[in-house]
Amino acid sequence: TKAQGELYKLYASKLFPICLKYSRNYAEAEDNLQDAFLTIFNKIKQYKNAGSFEGWIKRITINTALQRYRSEKVFDIVPENIIDDAEIDIDDEDISLKYLLQIIQELPDRYRLVFNLYVLDGYSHKDISEMLDINVGTSKSNLARARQILKQTIENYRTQQHLQSL
Repeated sequence: TKAQGELYKLYASKLFPICLKYSRNYAEAEDNLQDAFLTIFNKIKQYKNAGSFEGWIKRITINTALQRYRSEKVFDIVPENIIDDAEIDIDDEDISLKYLLQIIQELPDRYRLVFNLYVLDGYSHKDISEMLDINVGTSKSNLARARQILKQTIENYRTQQHLQSL
Protein backbone atom coordinates (compact mmCIF):
# COMPACT_ATOMS: atom_id res chain seq x y z
CA THR A 1 0.00 0.00 0.00
CA LYS A 2 0.96 3.64 -0.22
CA ALA A 3 1.30 3.90 3.58
CA GLN A 4 3.71 0.95 3.60
CA GLY A 5 5.78 2.61 0.88
CA GLU A 6 5.97 5.82 2.90
CA LEU A 7 6.96 3.90 6.02
CA TYR A 8 9.67 2.10 4.06
CA LYS A 9 11.04 5.36 2.62
CA LEU A 10 11.03 6.96 6.07
CA TYR A 11 12.78 4.16 7.98
CA ALA A 12 14.77 1.97 5.55
CA SER A 13 17.88 4.15 5.77
CA LYS A 14 17.74 3.99 9.59
CA LEU A 15 17.16 0.24 9.75
CA PHE A 16 19.64 -0.89 7.11
CA PRO A 17 22.74 -0.15 9.24
CA ILE A 18 21.20 -2.31 11.97
CA CYS A 19 20.72 -5.12 9.46
CA LEU A 20 24.29 -4.71 8.26
CA LYS A 21 25.60 -4.93 11.82
CA TYR A 22 23.82 -8.26 12.37
CA SER A 23 24.50 -9.79 8.95
CA ARG A 24 27.45 -11.56 7.38
CA ASN A 25 27.38 -9.42 4.25
CA TYR A 26 25.51 -6.75 2.30
CA ALA A 27 23.17 -9.17 0.50
CA GLU A 28 22.14 -10.84 3.75
CA ALA A 29 21.54 -7.39 5.27
CA GLU A 30 19.23 -6.51 2.37
CA ASP A 31 17.31 -9.77 2.89
CA ASN A 32 17.03 -9.05 6.60
CA LEU A 33 15.75 -5.53 5.89
CA GLN A 34 13.03 -6.87 3.59
CA ASP A 35 12.07 -9.55 6.13
CA ALA A 36 11.98 -6.95 8.90
CA PHE A 37 9.63 -4.72 6.93
CA LEU A 38 7.34 -7.66 6.17
CA THR A 39 7.19 -8.37 9.91
CA ILE A 40 6.61 -4.69 10.71
CA PHE A 41 3.77 -4.49 8.18
CA ASN A 42 2.21 -7.70 9.52
CA LYS A 43 2.47 -6.59 13.16
CA ILE A 44 1.73 -2.88 12.80
CA LYS A 45 -1.69 -3.29 14.46
CA GLN A 46 0.03 -4.78 17.52
CA TYR A 47 1.94 -1.54 18.18
CA LYS A 48 0.40 -0.07 21.34
CA ASN A 49 1.92 3.44 21.37
CA ALA A 50 3.94 2.31 24.40
CA GLY A 51 7.42 3.66 23.79
CA SER A 52 8.69 5.08 20.55
CA PHE A 53 7.60 3.63 17.22
CA GLU A 54 11.18 3.81 15.99
CA GLY A 55 12.35 1.79 19.00
CA TRP A 56 9.65 -0.79 18.29
CA ILE A 57 10.67 -1.24 14.65
CA LYS A 58 14.37 -1.35 15.58
CA ARG A 59 13.66 -4.21 17.99
CA ILE A 60 11.74 -6.05 15.25
CA THR A 61 14.65 -5.48 12.86
CA ILE A 62 17.20 -6.86 15.32
CA ASN A 63 15.00 -9.85 16.14
CA THR A 64 14.47 -10.56 12.44
CA ALA A 65 18.21 -10.60 11.78
CA LEU A 66 18.88 -12.74 14.85
CA GLN A 67 16.22 -15.27 13.88
CA ARG A 68 18.46 -16.49 11.05
CA TYR A 69 21.23 -17.26 13.53
CA ARG A 70 18.91 -18.94 16.02
CA SER A 71 17.68 -21.28 13.30
CA GLU A 72 21.27 -22.05 12.22
CA LYS A 73 22.36 -22.82 15.81
CA VAL A 74 25.61 -20.84 15.51
CA PHE A 75 26.12 -20.66 19.27
CA ASP A 76 28.43 -23.05 21.06
CA ILE A 77 27.96 -23.87 24.69
CA VAL A 78 31.16 -22.63 26.31
CA PRO A 79 32.03 -23.27 29.95
CA GLU A 80 31.52 -20.14 32.01
CA ASN A 81 34.85 -20.58 33.82
CA ILE A 82 36.84 -19.55 30.73
CA ILE A 83 35.56 -16.01 31.00
CA ASP A 84 38.16 -13.35 31.58
CA ASP A 85 37.19 -9.77 31.14
CA ALA A 86 39.59 -8.79 28.40
CA GLU A 87 39.65 -5.03 28.30
CA ILE A 88 40.45 -3.46 24.98
CA ASP A 89 42.64 -0.37 25.13
CA ILE A 90 41.76 1.68 22.09
CA ASP A 91 43.57 4.89 21.38
CA ASP A 92 41.61 6.54 18.59
CA GLU A 93 44.79 8.06 17.19
CA ASP A 94 46.16 4.70 16.07
CA ILE A 95 42.95 2.73 15.42
CA SER A 96 40.39 4.22 13.05
CA LEU A 97 36.69 3.73 13.65
CA LYS A 98 36.43 2.21 10.17
CA TYR A 99 39.08 -0.40 11.03
CA LEU A 100 37.47 -1.14 14.40
CA LEU A 101 34.06 -1.69 12.77
CA GLN A 102 35.70 -3.88 10.14
CA ILE A 103 37.32 -6.19 12.70
CA ILE A 104 34.07 -6.39 14.68
CA GLN A 105 32.28 -7.40 11.47
CA GLU A 106 34.92 -10.11 10.89
CA LEU A 107 34.29 -11.78 14.26
CA PRO A 108 32.67 -15.23 14.08
CA ASP A 109 28.87 -14.87 14.12
CA ARG A 110 28.29 -16.07 17.68
CA TYR A 111 30.82 -13.59 19.07
CA ARG A 112 29.89 -10.66 16.81
CA LEU A 113 26.19 -10.87 17.62
CA VAL A 114 26.69 -10.92 21.38
CA PHE A 115 29.34 -8.17 21.19
CA ASN A 116 27.05 -5.92 19.11
CA LEU A 117 24.01 -6.51 21.32
CA TYR A 118 25.89 -5.97 24.59
CA VAL A 119 28.47 -3.31 23.75
CA LEU A 120 26.91 -1.35 20.89
CA ASP A 121 23.19 -1.70 21.64
CA GLY A 122 23.30 -1.92 25.44
CA TYR A 123 21.29 -5.10 25.99
CA SER A 124 21.85 -7.11 29.18
CA HIS A 125 23.11 -10.68 29.12
CA LYS A 126 19.64 -11.77 30.26
CA ASP A 127 18.03 -9.98 27.29
CA ILE A 128 20.63 -11.39 24.91
CA SER A 129 20.10 -14.92 26.20
CA GLU A 130 16.37 -14.60 25.50
CA MET A 131 16.87 -13.00 22.08
CA LEU A 132 19.35 -15.64 20.91
CA ASP A 133 17.89 -18.59 22.80
CA ILE A 134 21.15 -19.25 24.67
CA ASN A 135 21.94 -19.25 28.37
CA VAL A 136 23.36 -16.23 30.19
CA GLY A 137 26.72 -17.96 30.69
CA THR A 138 27.08 -18.52 26.95
CA SER A 139 26.33 -14.85 26.33
CA LYS A 140 29.00 -13.81 28.85
CA SER A 141 31.61 -16.22 27.52
CA ASN A 142 30.94 -15.25 23.89
CA LEU A 143 31.37 -11.59 24.84
CA ALA A 144 34.64 -12.38 26.63
CA ARG A 145 35.89 -14.35 23.64
CA ALA A 146 34.92 -11.51 21.26
CA ARG A 147 36.90 -9.09 23.41
CA GLN A 148 39.90 -11.45 23.45
CA ILE A 149 39.85 -11.75 19.66
CA LEU A 150 39.50 -7.99 19.20
CA LYS A 151 42.28 -7.29 21.71
CA GLN A 152 44.63 -9.72 19.94
CA THR A 153 43.74 -8.32 16.51
CA ILE A 154 44.39 -4.75 17.69
CA GLU A 155 47.69 -5.76 19.31
CA ASN A 156 48.76 -7.47 16.07
CA TYR A 157 47.77 -4.37 14.10
CA ARG A 158 49.78 -2.10 16.41
CA THR A 159 52.81 -4.39 16.19
CA GLN A 160 52.57 -4.38 12.40
CA GLN A 161 52.25 -0.57 12.36
CA HIS A 162 55.23 -0.23 14.68
CA LEU A 163 57.40 -2.53 12.54
CA GLN A 164 56.46 -0.59 9.40
CA SER A 165 57.54 2.66 11.05
CA LEU A 166 61.06 1.38 11.78
